[in-house]
Amino acid sequence: MILIDAGIFEQMKVPTLSNSNLDFLEELKKHNDREWFNAHKAEFLAEQDQVEQFVDYLLKKLNLHDVIETASGKKSLYRPYRDIRFSKDKTPFKTYWGGSFTRAGKQRRGGYYYHFEKGNSFVAAAFWGPSAPDLKLIRADIAFDAEPLRQIINSNSFVANFGSLQGEQLKTAPKGFEVTHPDIDLLRYKQFLLIRRFNDTELLSSNFADLVNESFREMRPFLDYMSAVLSGDANGIVD
Repeated sequence: MILIDAGIFEQMKVPTLSNSNLDFLEELKKHNDREWFNAHKAEFLAEQDQVEQFVDYLLKKLNLHDVIETASGKKSLYRPYRDIRFSKDKTPFKTYWGGSFTRAGKQRRGGYYYHFEKGNSFVAAAFWGPSAPDLKLIRADIAFDAEPLRQIINSNSFVANFGSLQGEQLKTAPKGFEVTHPDIDLLRYKQFLLIRRFNDTELLSSNFADLVNESFREMRPFLDYMSAVLSGDANGIVD
């Protein structure tokens, strides 16, 4: 857990991402093998260092409005090696910069994800594969009173940042619920995803860190709602 004094940002130079961060990934897509990667390892490390500085700054900003247990930007960044054990795609390296920040404490559920890649950059918060007990709790809360969730996902700030709640849905009603239930549109969700996408111009802009931080801040009401549902007692009280 990191405590941040907001005043430090007055002395800090705001880091940015650069064309070279993306260009290296494009070359890696063309030459996705260990021989090429090892020959360009120094170049990779230089690009990775710049990305680490950028996400370390994001982490400091994020800790101003949430409590994060991820120790550093470097710790948040995923390793470049793909897990190919169960994949038909045997290329060994990821071709994007990606990572995540974990919220601190068992009562703070969810986290923040970032993905930087030419033509495919986004940030997200997700309950990607809720366990059966978690999904049961979420659906029970929606069925009891869907208004708190609807207020969040229908707010102007939510729509401006994420458009709509996303995620895989059942084609029919989940077990135990009627297809005529007034909140069946929400009850059908099997995943709950918030995604904000960025074009390359935004990614390379001087204020990209602020855009990402704004998106993370706007995810907070949804994450807090889910935390209350999944971590509270029978009366909805969070420890």
